[in-house]
Amino acid sequence: MLTVAGVGPGNPKYLTCDVKMRIENAKHILAFGRVANSLKSIRDDIIEINKVEEIMKYIDVEKELLLLASGDPNFFGIVDYLKKKGLKVKEVLPGLSSFQYMMGKLQKSWQGANFLSLHGRNEDLDSVKSNKISILLVDKDNSPNKISKELYKLNIKGKIYVGFNLSYDDEKIIIKNIGEEIENVSFLGVVVVENEMG
Repeated sequence: MLTVAGVGPGNPKYLTCDVKMRIENAKHILAFGRVANSLKSIRDDIIEINKVEEIMKYIDVEKELLLLASGDPNFFGIVDYLKKKGLKVKEVLPGLSSFQYMMGKLQKSWQGANFLSLHGRNEDLDSVKSNKISILLVDKDNSPNKISKELYKLNIKGKIYVGFNLSYDDEKIIIKNIGEEIENVSFLGVVVVENEMG
């Protein structure tokens, strides 16, 4: 049976007590590279995988598996994908999402926010026009700089906040006006758009 656990934004200090205990006691653990590396101080025998498809081969062999996912596995996470593939998930343990961490750093409220994931997906940015706050997960193809330029073309005015390597020692948060050039510090990040809305 498969248990999926969210490990938060990356730094092990943001693990929930339950997830930390499960990592310490699990027989077999799978995780993608970045997650596996960040948790070496807790367990150094985490099986590192590179593709979601690799999970399938371990499920066939091991009866009990703990799969570690960054952030919260139910927020644009891996749980939906696993279910679409017909895999039975026994339990999901939530984690702190990178966007929650970012909003805490910015000391900004996020209720009523518009959420978009551009991490491995293509989404239309038009929905940002009608929302005061939009929160976007980004990747190497959908960089904060590209988003800033596209929002400017859509005639959206306001601030753009970008969090790179959130919770790690090299964390960087950049604040710009929409349309301005944004340095690409890392492939993984969170973008918060504060729309002036007229």
